[in-house]
Amino acid sequence: MNLDGKIALVTGGASGIGETISVQFARKGATVIIYDMDEVKAKVLCDQLSQEGLKCEAYKVDVSSYDNTQATAKVLKEKYGKIDILVNNAGITRDQLMLRMSEDDFDKVLDVNLKGTWNMIKSVVPFMTKARYGKIINLASVSGLIGNAGQANYSASKAGVIGLTKSVAREFSKRNITCNAVAPGYIETKMTESLPDSVKEHYLKEIPLGRYGQVEDVASLVLFLASKHADYITGQVVHVDGGMVMS
Repeated sequence: MNLDGKIALVTGGASGIGETISVQFARKGATVIIYDMDEVKAKVLCDQLSQEGLKCEAYKVDVSSYDNTQATAKVLKEKYGKIDILVNNAGITRDQLMLRMSEDDFDKVLDVNLKGTWNMIKSVVPFMTKARYGKIINLASVSGLIGNAGQANYSASKAGVIGLTKSVAREFSKRNITCNAVAPGYIETKMTESLPDSVKEHYLKEIPLGRYGQVEDVASLVLFLASKHADYITGQVVHVDGGMVMS
């Protein structure tokens, strides 16, 4: 899964699953461009990769802003001339039961998770159509497939990402651009560490493999989908959930 010469853009690429994706891409030879709201953390990661002799660059970008994503894409066009791989990993949660959820909590999650994914594809697809090559991988979630109590906003946003993935796959397949989604289940990250023990135990009972997933489980699949080995795969939603959802 060699990515030598490829330019890979990873949103939310400075922590959690995104950080592991960024590192794996860089170690496979790609020039990694990290978009993250935490500019300091992104630059620290890039510095670490640079010390390994790897290529990385960080930008502070709010993916929910159409203007911000378009403006940064112009900078990248002038500097690199192409984007081969886009990983839409940036996402947030604002969990709350439906009757207690505020309009702002609902809107913000959809703005980042769903509209942010659309903004990024909109800004990068022109690179790919011109080159007649591109790999787009969107991070969805099992919550977007089966729903989850207390996550009406998050589940809706991830279900939207799945629909968007399939539409983009159909629209751009003739330009040799693939678009797939990865739907993680319960993955151990700093975000999930904050959940109450009772919630963690509940999820564990729902996982046939009997253990939580690791960020490497997700990143390795994303790496595969970004490689030449997945050239004939598009419009798919691949679950990384230990068997929580079977279809």
